[in-house]
Amino acid sequence: MATTASNLYFLLLVSFLCGRFETAHANQLIKLGASLSPIGRPSSWPSPSGRFSFGFYHQDNGFKVGIWLFDGINKTIVWTSNRDDPPVSSNARLVLTINGELLLQTGPGQNRVIAHSNNGTVFYASMLDSGNFVLRNKSLEILWQSFDYPTDTLLGGQILPTGGQLLSSSSDTNHSSGRFQLSMQADGNLVLYPRYSADTPSDAYWASNTDYGTSFKYYLLLNSSDTQPLNIVNASSSNSEILWRDVTSFNFSKGNNTIYRATVDSDGVLRLYAHFDDANRKHQVTNFWSPRDLDNLCKVKAFCGFNSYCTINDNQPYCNCLPGTDFIDPSYHNLGCKRNFSEAECKGRKDNATFYYMSPMSDMSLGDLPYVEEEIREEECSSSCLQDCYCGAAFYDNNRCKKQEFPLRYVGRETQGSSSSPYTLYIKVGNQSLKSRDEPNQPPPIKTTSKKAIKVIILIVLGFAILLCSSVAASSRFIYNTGVLSYKRLLEIGDLGLSDGITLRVFSYNELKKATDSFKQEVGKGSFGSVYRGTLQKGRKLIAVKRLHRLIEEGEREFQAEMQAIGKTHHKNLVRLLGYCAEGSKRLLVYEYMSNGSLEKLIFGDSTIRPDWEQRRRIALDIARGLLYLHEQCKAPIIHCDIKPQNILMDEFLTAKISDFGLAKLLMPDQTRTFTQVRGTRGYLAPEWNKNTPITVKADVYSYGVMLLEIVFCRRSLVVNMSNPEQIVLSNWVYKCFARRELNKLVVGEEVDNSLLENMVKVGLWCIQDEPFLRPSMKSVVLMLEGVTEVAVPPCPSPDSI
Repeated sequence: MATTASNLYFLLLVSFLCGRFETAHANQLIKLGASLSPIGRPSSWPSPSGRFSFGFYHQDNGFKVGIWLFDGINKTIVWTSNRDDPPVSSNARLVLTINGELLLQTGPGQNRVIAHSNNGTVFYASMLDSGNFVLRNKSLEILWQSFDYPTDTLLGGQILPTGGQLLSSSSDTNHSSGRFQLSMQADGNLVLYPRYSADTPSDAYWASNTDYGTSFKYYLLLNSSDTQPLNIVNASSSNSEILWRDVTSFNFSKGNNTIYRATVDSDGVLRLYAHFDDANRKHQVTNFWSPRDLDNLCKVKAFCGFNSYCTINDNQPYCNCLPGTDFIDPSYHNLGCKRNFSEAECKGRKDNATFYYMSPMSDMSLGDLPYVEEEIREEECSSSCLQDCYCGAAFYDNNRCKKQEFPLRYVGRETQGSSSSPYTLYIKVGNQSLKSRDEPNQPPPIKTTSKKAIKVIILIVLGFAILLCSSVAASSRFIYNTGVLSYKRLLEIGDLGLSDGITLRVFSYNELKKATDSFKQEVGKGSFGSVYRGTLQKGRKLIAVKRLHRLIEEGEREFQAEMQAIGKTHHKNLVRLLGYCAEGSKRLLVYEYMSNGSLEKLIFGDSTIRPDWEQRRRIALDIARGLLYLHEQCKAPIIHCDIKPQNILMDEFLTAKISDFGLAKLLMPDQTRTFTQVRGTRGYLAPEWNKNTPITVKADVYSYGVMLLEIVFCRRSLVVNMSNPEQIVLSNWVYKCFARRELNKLVVGEEVDNSLLENMVKVGLWCIQDEPFLRPSMKSVVLMLEGVTEVAVPPCPSPDSI
């Protein structure tokens, strides 16, 4: 009996001690001053249950900082900090400083901020069993959490707000940003896109089809305790109305501590996973939902890179090169292909057809938009592409010829017998291969012409030349006398020097007069005319009509510049030109209507509500991407020459789009600089405009930098009536505050993301450097604003003026 009592006492004591230990573990705090190292002890901070950990994990030959789910055998990475930075060495340390900042120390004076608070004093950190790493204040309020900055994964209880994105990882072992993104759009639609696309409907390859408009706010929620956990929720509804949920239910037995995980995998597919213990307490991972349409990975746009096509073999996707191309890297077929033949000289948009042949491929699919589409016979489609300099391939579909430029994207091949119609893709291939002629399967060399045939050709050409010269001499006086009349007739028929591939609609003047109700509602005014609101399609489609009041030389020049510049472009951050009218002396341009007006109204308006910091960053990125397209991704570079807030328009989703190309300067494809008269707006002009030096795209970069600082601080670059003379010129004041580390003086009364503020200021200061060669390219600006590239400390932009 005594033994029994003794055993009972021992069990009670053990139970008490275990309870004390579990309570202490459950309330384990990461105190200020704590640190981690990749190969030391500790190398991570676990959650109370031990299922999640925060710390260093292996990648390539180094270490990354992140959060992972541990099942006792495998680690599943669910979050990575600064994911596009290179891995760090084993000498790195992670420190929660006494100031409450979580810093990654990679060397003496080399610190990267992992987490910090903008609105309170950090008291401690902790890794929660939900997979959320948090910084808290003394009152246990969360000041920062990893759940607000998702990478490729959502966990139970985590939301993806309107405008939020998940970016896939590069591979299963490399967790840097990959090629695909999931976007929670402002209209309530959840959409998968290739990451570097324009995010247009033609780029999407899966959507939840929950387009409810922009009247409400939406978010994607991963519920931690539901058999259908993935939901789109109307955040504006008082009862959190569920608008969409994944369609597959998966029931688990109670008490199994299921953890849900929604991930955009490296292959571009959104999958929902469940981690749970089965009846034998063995850990299981189940993929129990993914979009059914994407069971065939060839449906994932950009699964295969440029100039390659996707096909299924033995239920596996394979990427193959199109005819006339070879893999960029034979070890990684999904990186795409490059041309393996030399191209002939192109003159007047007509190709030398003898240098090419058309290679047909049947049962093909193409998800990209053509640059021109026409209804012609199939044989004419092939020959038309053969003679067109811009045409790299022609897709023949339902009696319509759809011409495509290189590089080709979103190409697939249907499994034999699965295609409902035998769509054919004709690829233009060069006869002159860059490879050795001795390699197999190469087209035969071009046959040379005999000497006798050459003599005959020369005689015929000379005869025609003599006849032509006689005709020219006889008619030269007639041409001289009728030159002015010919020019007027040219204007009347609307031949404005645009390429044949531009598919702009030609409007009559009366049609536009009716659409604008006799030009009643003016919504803007420019140098040579006004902009009016109008409607087409019986009021269903809003348009903006720019009307030039006087057909003077400058007005005609502006009209021609806009037609030639924006008429050939297509980008989500450029206002789209829909058509034009050129009747007699009347000149009108028809654009898509931008319902939220100009950026000037948004950031300088009377409203006390300013865009939040994420909105400011997104607006700045939108404009930068539009300029990057103009500078580097068009056939010929375009210098806008008048970048300012008045020329940035906002659509219904507050997407920024560049407009007003009346002063734009088009360069030749191989041209990088030009001499031209001063054009632009005072205050945004780069210094080189006044130095009689060549103008490059860096002039736009300067204007962008001035405007970026205006976006950051929501004030004009020049305000004369300032009590403090130091504050009159915004760029001067910003640099002085930046140099003194007093940027907070510029944002009094605002809740500020200090890291984002400093980053955007540094980018702006680099852009407004006096010397053009010091300014970054727009590609570098985009990378810096995205956080991919670290921004160095800029020098004084203009030492003479500051």
